[in-house]
Amino acid sequence: MSAIINPSQPKNQRAQLTGPVPGPRSQELRRREDTHMAPGLQGYAVMAGIAVQEGRGSTVTDVDGNTFLDFIGGINVNALGHSHPRFVAAIQAQVAEASVGSFTSPARVELVERLAEKPPAPGVHRLQLYSGGTEAVESALRLAKSHTGKHEFISFWGGFHGKTMGSLSLMGSTFKHGLGPMVPGSHQVPYANCYRCPLRVEYPGCGLACADLARQHAKTATAGAVAAFVIEPMQGTAGNVIPPKEFLPAIRSIADEMITGFGRTGRRWGVDHSGVRPDIVTIGKAFGGGFPVSGVLTTDAISQAKPWSVPSGSSSSYGGNPLAAAAAAAALRIIDEEHLEENSRKVGEVMLRELEGFAERFPFVGLVQGSGLFLRIELVKDRKTREPLPRKITERIFMECVRRGLLTMAYSASFRLQPALTIDEATARNGLAILGEVFEVVEREKWWTAA
Repeated sequence: MSAIINPSQPKNQRAQLTGPVPGPRSQELRRREDTHMAPGLQGYAVMAGIAVQEGRGSTVTDVDGNTFLDFIGGINVNALGHSHPRFVAAIQAQVAEASVGSFTSPARVELVERLAEKPPAPGVHRLQLYSGGTEAVESALRLAKSHTGKHEFISFWGGFHGKTMGSLSLMGSTFKHGLGPMVPGSHQVPYANCYRCPLRVEYPGCGLACADLARQHAKTATAGAVAAFVIEPMQGTAGNVIPPKEFLPAIRSIADEMITGFGRTGRRWGVDHSGVRPDIVTIGKAFGGGFPVSGVLTTDAISQAKPWSVPSGSSSSYGGNPLAAAAAAAALRIIDEEHLEENSRKVGEVMLRELEGFAERFPFVGLVQGSGLFLRIELVKDRKTREPLPRKITERIFMECVRRGLLTMAYSASFRLQPALTIDEATARNGLAILGEVFEVVEREKWWTAA
C-alpha cells in the first residue's frame, strides 16, 4: 500500500491511551458545551464523551492525550484522512486569496473540469454546487419537477437523503415520526436488503420481487405524476446495504451518491457496480474532503429546465464559492493522484476477509458484507431468526471499543465500518484487532444472550 498512498500520510497507526476515557479535560469541555449546546448532536459524539484536539490520518487525539483509531470518519465525510497535508495547503492558499462569492474562479474551473473527466454516467456533467447534502437533494427534486412537469417522488425503505422537508419526506425509516405532515406525493417502496428482505423471500429465487413491487406501486398507488425515483446505489444509513447488481438497472432516475461516490465502494461511483445511467446525481461527503460542499450533476438537456435554470433559480449563497471549490478540487486531485479508489478496493478486500473470520468465530455476527471501504456487520441475537441485537447491547459494544481506542459505529445492530480512503492495511488490521478483542469480551460474557 505504501506505493499507492502519499508518503506524507502516516502508516501503521495505533491507538494510544494515556488515561481514562473520557478524560478529565474532555469531561470539563463537554460540561461547558452542554450548558449552551442544543440537544440532537450526532449520537456517536455524545456517547463517546471526548473532546478532540487534533486528527492525523486515521487517528483522532483528544484533549487528554488519548489517541483513537477513527473508523467513523465523520460518517463517510473524511475520505482523505485527517489533516491531509496537500488538502490543508490548498485551503490555506485559497483562503489567503478569496473565499466568498459566486464569481467564476480558477478553483471552480478546475473543479468542474475534473468532475467532467469521470462522470457518473455519459453526459452527466452539468454541475450546481451547495454546502450540504440535503440542500443538494432538494435542488435535485426541484430540477426533476422542472424537467418533467410532475410532482411525485418514489424513494425506498431504509433510505436517508437529508432532514429538510422534501428530503425528510423521502426518508424510509421511523426517523420522521412526529415531524409530519410530509410533502404530498412522497412514496416509499422496499429496497433490496436481501438479508432482511421486507417481502420475506430469498434472492435470487425471488426474481427481484421488490423491483416489481416498486414498478407496480408507481402505476397503482400514485397519481400518475412521478417525477423521479430517488435511490442510493448502496444504502448507507440503513447499515451499508449492498443490493444485488440487477436491482439498480430496474430502478433509474436520481442517484444519491453522497456516501457511495468518489471511491468509497472501490469504484468511482456506486452506480459503476451495476452499469445504471442515472439522469441526476447528488454528491457530497467525500467530495469536499471534509469541507462542507455538495452538488447536483445532470445532463445538458435536463439542466435547461425552467424555473430551475433561470438566473438564481438553482443557486446558493455558499455554493461554489472559491474556498469550497478549492477544497473540492483538491479532494478530487488527491483521490485521483493517490489512487484512493484502488486503495479502497484493496484495503477493503483485506478488511472483508478479516471480518468474514468474525462471522465464523462469533455467534452474534449474522452477516458480513462489503464493497471497498463500505463494510457491513449485522449483529444479531440469533442467526436463524436474524433478530437484531438491541440498542442497549450495541451501545455497550460501542463504548467498549472507545475505551480500547477504536471509534466505530457499533452502536447500531446494523454496524457500519467506513474508515478514510487513505487508510493503509496495517492500520486497518490494528483497528480490527481491537474490534476482535471487544467481540471476544461479548462472547465470553454472553452479552447477546442477556439482551
